[in-house]
Amino acid sequence: MKVSFPHMGHLYIPLKTLFKGLKLEVIAPPPISQKTMELGVKYSPEFACLPLKINMGNFIEALEQGADTIVMAGGWGPCRFGYYAQVEREILQELGYDFKMVVLEAPDSRISELLLQLKALGEKASVREAYKAIRFAWKKLVAIEKLEKTLEYCLPRAIDKNYMEAVFERALQAIDEAESQQEVEKIAQESLREMEKSPCKGAEVLKIGLVGEIYTILEPASNCHVARCLGRLDAQVSRSIYVSDWVNDHLFGGYLRKSNHKQIIQSSRPYLNYEVGGHGRETVGSTVDFARRDYNGIIQIAPLTCMPEIVAQSILGKVSEEIEIPCMTLYFDEHSGAAGVYTRLEAFGDMLQRKKNLSSSPLLLEARA
Repeated sequence: MKVSFPHMGHLYIPLKTLFKGLKLEVIAPPPISQKTMELGVKYSPEFACLPLKINMGNFIEALEQGADTIVMAGGWGPCRFGYYAQVEREILQELGYDFKMVVLEAPDSRISELLLQLKALGEKASVREAYKAIRFAWKKLVAIEKLEKTLEYCLPRAIDKNYMEAVFERALQAIDEAESQQEVEKIAQESLREMEKSPCKGAEVLKIGLVGEIYTILEPASNCHVARCLGRLDAQVSRSIYVSDWVNDHLFGGYLRKSNHKQIIQSSRPYLNYEVGGHGRETVGSTVDFARRDYNGIIQIAPLTCMPEIVAQSILGKVSEEIEIPCMTLYFDEHSGAAGVYTRLEAFGDMLQRKKNLSSSPLLLEARA
């Protein structure tokens, strides 16, 4: 069995570790490129959202490299994500590919079900080996996200941004190749120290919260590298969700670490008191949460035609007005251009900086007093 999967940020690193621990041969799809996008767009329905199209490109490239099994997540609710696996399977079969599609449904906090699903996938691995594989993959995921959060903090403050990004990329490669938990921890600690010791500017930076649909938030190729662009524009970015948050909340019921998901849902209730699918409700709650933490602005990102985020956007105007935090929405599809996105980010950053300067001016403070 030669297993592959779709890309989503740096998730390919823990996924490779997980499947190797299940004694499976892994064929990771190539990094997302223009070719990936073109393949996905060519064979996907025109009205489908961008994540499905990128997934299709990933799968075609992986199957061409010899993969015979595709692992895909499932879902339910108003978001179209729940249909992805079936639609992708039918399209690929019509294209003549011979493969097996394994759909892993979120067991909603019942870890025993997850173990059974993974055990069925890796028939050669024992339950204990499946558990060890999950644990090692989790360690890599947590280490990667610590590095990501450190980069998001340090990049806007760094004097040499190229060096900062290079340290991060080297750390990712080393973690990918690591064979033990101790090695992962050592790499992460050394890389974190190197990033934190890099010469930094003394000036304050803008703080921007990134909210929206999970795939678009986590996969840089789907959002024209918004987080990196903002970092290079001297703005600190904090994402509303990371993979480990979703895993902790939905697969382990908050058992792995303290979760703030209930707090986020509580924050959304004055504006949106029911589920709308995807992460629409979390988008509203996270916007309120970022405002309480004195962030300067919010950027909502999502695939074009994403219904849950369209619902959330219709509410963010009221949220922005009531809690006085500027919000900007960016939708992405295969026609989105990096230059246009960068121009909008630059203009939004300039507006936030002017607002910040005005709010701290002596004349305005005196008038408020």
